[in-house]
Amino acid sequence: MAYQALYRKYRPKTFSDVCGQEHITSILQKEVESGKIGHAYLFTGTRGTGKTTCAKILARAVNCENTAHGNPCGECDMCRMILSGEATDIAEIDAASNNGVDNIRELRDQVVFSPAAAKYRVYIIDEVHMLSSGAFNALLKTLEEPPEHVVFILATTEVHKLPATILSRCQRFDFKRIDSGIIAARLKYVAEKENLNLTDDAATLIAAVADGGMRDALSILDLCASTEGEITEATVASACSMAGDEYLLNMADYINAGDLEGALTLLDKLHNSSVDMSRFLGEITSHFRDLMIIKTVRTGARPIVCSKAHMAALEKQAEKFSLSQVLCILNILQNSVPLMSEGNHRSVMEMTVIRLCTPKLRNDIESLELRIAALEAKSEGNKAPAPIIEETEDADSKVISEPKSVIEPKVPEAQENGDEKEVENWQDVLEVLRNKNPLMAGVLEGSKAYIGGGRLLIDSKSTQFKTLVNGSNPSYREAIKKAAEEVLGHRYNLGPYNKKPASEFNDPLAEFANKLKAFE
Repeated sequence: MAYQALYRKYRPKTFSDVCGQEHITSILQKEVESGKIGHAYLFTGTRGTGKTTCAKILARAVNCENTAHGNPCGECDMCRMILSGEATDIAEIDAASNNGVDNIRELRDQVVFSPAAAKYRVYIIDEVHMLSSGAFNALLKTLEEPPEHVVFILATTEVHKLPATILSRCQRFDFKRIDSGIIAARLKYVAEKENLNLTDDAATLIAAVADGGMRDALSILDLCASTEGEITEATVASACSMAGDEYLLNMADYINAGDLEGALTLLDKLHNSSVDMSRFLGEITSHFRDLMIIKTVRTGARPIVCSKAHMAALEKQAEKFSLSQVLCILNILQNSVPLMSEGNHRSVMEMTVIRLCTPKLRNDIESLELRIAALEAKSEGNKAPAPIIEETEDADSKVISEPKSVIEPKVPEAQENGDEKEVENWQDVLEVLRNKNPLMAGVLEGSKAYIGGGRLLIDSKSTQFKTLVNGSNPSYREAIKKAAEEVLGHRYNLGPYNKKPASEFNDPLAEFANKLKAFE
């Protein structure tokens, strides 16, 4: 007997066996059980989430002679005929290769005939978005006035391409990405049935790579099944031409240190090991995305799929990066994605790594801000930190002032002149802010705040805070205002906590111009 792929061998036979789509299968079961069968269904969602599987189960269920709680029995003559592909009343049509108007007209001519053996004629049209405009128009008439013995099941990964006239005539079911934990559990179940030694970490990695698709996950497991002995994370990485966690951590360290030679040497090693550069770009992007999540999500479950050991390594590495650095790196990586389809994958990845390791070659605003912050940190006495926007009573009027030097001892101004009062429940404000804007809340960790002159004066030594507050996006300032208003009961304008006399302020624009010259 020919070998059968795991995703086909373990394809669910009933609605109860379908993983992760209970919000859909429960409704379909009730419809079958009550006999209230729709004439047209639309299944939409990403690949490998169960659309075609549920379509086939529904085709059997509406024709099954002995349904149980809306599930097909799998034992009656009709169930066996449909499972074996012998039932002529069940038609599966691939719209990618049968997308012309003539194909749909032929289908339309057939639906008028009564089923040969089944109760319903069922037409499953996969990738229905591939139909031409003429074909959609031809299908529309049939969907408007279908014979009672016909059920259409349309499946698509790109529902936005379907005409509204088609959408309005179907019961729509949106298949969501399957949770990684559910996928990993299913993989362990299949591995046990197939006598495969699959480690928990390997199952977790496969689930992460599959990105919510059960079919992709089982295909990867199938790929690893030929390996003798234990299937580990390394086995999965090798089978998928992935760099692996260790290489990603090393590459991130090279980028952080600006070690261009080390980064390019590692990239060459990966290329010679047949690691796909396009996939590596996706992996390193996901890696820095994980670092971003760690830097911003301080409490609760983080949306990161990885082993406990790798999570610990990520948390340790995240301490080496500022949030601004991570965001800047992610921006460069995202901009490299479209270049992969236009040029040589290896050269694109090398150019990307060179930009990541050499800040002087970057010309985006985020990189410029980071370079200025680095100069400030190294400048003698740290005289000119990044300016912070001081807001006046007029929301549209902004005055740029110099914040307190980050190396200056923090002595609350209130102790000197008594005009400012420290906000004792500032941590409560940050807790509310964490729900509104976790990124800004993370940046303000360890800060203090004072009320003076009718304003909320924030004492933060973080250059990330100064960068975000001075940016063009007002949502960061507004989030702080709203969080403070909820806790303090009053809406304050923002300002810097600063005890430096105004007479000692330097011209920030002049200093900014001098710093720019230093990069030339």
